[in-house]
Amino acid sequence: MRYITLKNEEIEVLEYLYQNNPNATVRKRSQCFVLSHQKHKIKDLASIFNVSRRTIERWYDSWAEIGVDPLAISEERGAKTLLKDYSKEVSEQLELHNSNLKNVLT
Repeated sequence: MRYITLKNEEIEVLEYLYQNNPNATVRKRSQCFVLSHQKHKIKDLASIFNVSRRTIERWYDSWAEIGVDPLAISEERGAKTLLKDYSKEVSEQLELHNSNLKNVLT
């Protein structure tokens, strides 16, 4: 069995985040750590939060390495903008051909 052992200060911070943070991911992960400290099994936590066992283990690993910071989803996650380097050219083309986007794409 693998559990997270927390200090009293960490428990207070996690409970505060669970109650007051607007981000649902942060609330979910902070509650998971508190429940783990209360000796709930990974299998039970995975079913409570509707994630895989491996996801809970990754949360634990991130907690062990960094602490409170990994609670939120990282900024690098998700699809990257493909036109980042061409933003100036795209905006110029949109001004010229605002009625026909096919011209902008070509």
